[in-house]
Amino acid sequence: MDYSKTAAGVLKGVGGEQNVQSVVHCATRLRFVLKDEAKADTAAIKATPGVITTAQAGGQYQVVIGNDVPEVFAELGKISAFGGGATSTPAQDAPKGNLLNRFISMISAIFTPLLWALAGTGLLKAFLAAAVTFGWIDTATSTYTVLNALSDAFINFLPLALAFTAARYFKASEFTSFAIAAALVYPAITPLVGAEGLTFFGIPFTMVTYVSSVIPIIIVVWLQSHAEKFLYAKLPSAVRRFVTPMIVVLIAVPLVFVVIGPISAILSGWIGTGIGWVFTTVPWIGGAIMGGLWQVFVIFGLHWGLVPLFNLEYQTTGQILLVAPVFAAVLAQAAAVAGVWVRTRNKRLKSLAAPATLSGFLAGITEPAIYGINLPLKRPFAFGIVGGVLGGALMSAGGVFSTSFVVPSGLALPALFGNGSMVLLAIGLGVAIIVPFLLTVIVGFKDPEEDAVIPAESTDLAVLSPIDGTAVPLSEVPDAAFAEGGLGQGVAIVPSSGALYAPFDAVVAAAFPTGHAVGLRHEDGAELLIHIGIDTVKLGGQHFSLKVTSGQMVKAGDLLVEFDLKAIAAAGYDLTTPVVITNSDLYPAVGLPATGPIAHGDPLFYAIAEQPALAAK
Repeated sequence: MDYSKTAAGVLKGVGGEQNVQSVVHCATRLRFVLKDEAKADTAAIKATPGVITTAQAGGQYQVVIGNDVPEVFAELGKISAFGGGATSTPAQDAPKGNLLNRFISMISAIFTPLLWALAGTGLLKAFLAAAVTFGWIDTATSTYTVLNALSDAFINFLPLALAFTAARYFKASEFTSFAIAAALVYPAITPLVGAEGLTFFGIPFTMVTYVSSVIPIIIVVWLQSHAEKFLYAKLPSAVRRFVTPMIVVLIAVPLVFVVIGPISAILSGWIGTGIGWVFTTVPWIGGAIMGGLWQVFVIFGLHWGLVPLFNLEYQTTGQILLVAPVFAAVLAQAAAVAGVWVRTRNKRLKSLAAPATLSGFLAGITEPAIYGINLPLKRPFAFGIVGGVLGGALMSAGGVFSTSFVVPSGLALPALFGNGSMVLLAIGLGVAIIVPFLLTVIVGFKDPEEDAVIPAESTDLAVLSPIDGTAVPLSEVPDAAFAEGGLGQGVAIVPSSGALYAPFDAVVAAAFPTGHAVGLRHEDGAELLIHIGIDTVKLGGQHFSLKVTSGQMVKAGDLLVEFDLKAIAAAGYDLTTPVVITNSDLYPAVGLPATGPIAHGDPLFYAIAEQPALAAK
């Protein structure tokens, strides 16, 4: 992927920088808040190389990129005032829709910057727990103590990290927020949890634990943002910069201890108890719902609304029952796309299914599989849901849970080892993987024919003939570099007139001074080389008249070069003119190649983009 071209294409597609209110990214998506979503050109965005698909949910315009989204986001920051260093959407820029949209937007903005650190340390904790279970490490050793600290510290001190991201979201002072969060997990405060007779200036209160907590710090930072605005407006400029944080911390921390903390602890307890009741009384139903609906939530970006529940459950019970069936949902979709990989006879679809399978199984990133293959083909996505429902029900029936926050994937499976019935865990995982795989392979789906991807929708590029003459296969060009496709795929033309025209709207990327060749770049990233004749560079520009310069914008049909057909032929040169797409990493094939007599402006071929959208055919 050319990250800069992808970023530029996406920014143009959403209506340009002037239509963007804010943008952040999560694990796989660019999440835009647009001033006017009607100005977004969804078809153009989907046609941008590197884009998997788009979605509109939670008041956001989401562009699904996949694993490379951080790099595209960084490039976005280089060409606009957005992206790059931004980590969350400020509250004033957040969607102003219904409460659900606003809540999901808030959670996404606050948790997204933490996700990979939280998942990475959680994975370390899962491996450590597995090592203890299998007797590979002794908990009494200092090695275990160090490993436990580095894997457990982040989630223990989660309020500190949330203080920063919440402050950015609510536009509060980050370090004042950090000071408040630090007080909540201060070593001298933690032993007071559960103690009786506690008072603050005579006001009785009950100390609850703030280790791994989520709700208290988010609420108090929101209140802090309003308090700071009020104090900055009222206090003299000479003192407000240090008096404001002093007053805010002095009020906010006791407020959490006396009011916010106890209330949030009660609410968290109710939620944790409710989850526990479902997964204890009818665990298979809870597992089936989570396993079946998780990937549906992912499609609409609604899964972020469940992330706080994972943390609340962990805070109140020390375990996460909700995560186990999500493993089934993720691995089931990966298995379904693996079935597509095995069954399809479409070479291009097979080449897409391979990396999507590995990404799903190993990393738990299923967007390339869902958007690029399973959902467009319909049946594999449905088979994946079936596997998620069955596997999730079995795993939850066995009381399987995680003791750390992880992104469900094959690599993260140790988080489940030793927690609940290992027999039902194994059976549930087996069913989640085998059922959708076999259904996809045996029942099947409508397999796209090789030529069904040609011509494409807006994904692929129509190349018109730049010259009058006779179109012939590239293999007939008397030059091995062109004939064997070494310089890219395309078609050759034996010219019958001495004028070369632009085959599409483009920028002249290379105007050779000798006039024998021209390179063009389309706005979608396609790069085309038109080489008039074989070895004609040796003429040194004789018999050629170049009409354009490098960097010039041209429209389809604009005159590029005039040349003396008869004089070049009389000099002993073959005039066969290759027309090839040179960046074959983005456009690896051509479709509907013309043959026989052709006039300039007639369809010559389609440059087929390396896009998952072909699976929709």
